[in-house]
Amino acid sequence: MRTFFVTGIGTDVGKTICAAILVEALKADYWKPIQAGELENTDSEKVKNLISNSISKFHQEQYLLKSAMSPHAASQREGIEINLDDFKIPETKNLLVIEGAGGLMVPINSTGDLMIDLMVDLDPEIILVSQNYLGSINHTLLSIEALRHRGLKIKGIIFNGIANPETEEIILKNSGIKCLGKIPQTEKVDCDFILEQAKLFEKL
Repeated sequence: MRTFFVTGIGTDVGKTICAAILVEALKADYWKPIQAGELENTDSEKVKNLISNSISKFHQEQYLLKSAMSPHAASQREGIEINLDDFKIPETKNLLVIEGAGGLMVPINSTGDLMIDLMVDLDPEIILVSQNYLGSINHTLLSIEALRHRGLKIKGIIFNGIANPETEEIILKNSGIKCLGKIPQTEKVDCDFILEQAKLFEKL
């Protein structure tokens, strides 16, 4: 089974939108291992509501945490112990898109395990979401260095939001990473937007 792990250079850079586009484009399944906060409208539910195809399946989260904070802090508040050994990739014959929580170095438990350690355990192909803002070059290149240091396979990078050709060019030049696509800024994210953007990723 081929798996893609969608991660970002930080929080709120558009991982969920990009995950939805990939799920639609590939008619893949979706799995969010850790959901922290927004339990009344989880990322899994958001993606499901944006998907038009009838093939994709949405797998149950491994951990549902009430507080919108780092998983290690949220789980401590609720008396939940998160262990890397507990994570099992859902059984499916389909492609699987996995969405992380936060960025690479987000701690997931009190023993020092990070989101990037979960990626190593699951051994997927990594898709890094970057968004243009002051400091994003540094954050993007550092993320790529961290992924390479752990020996993870980087499929490519998606630039999400307002375009900045100079920033994008220097990131690609310095990293040697393939740009998989660019998602434009939009005021309205709906099924039509997801379908339109999905055309860019059908041959991923």
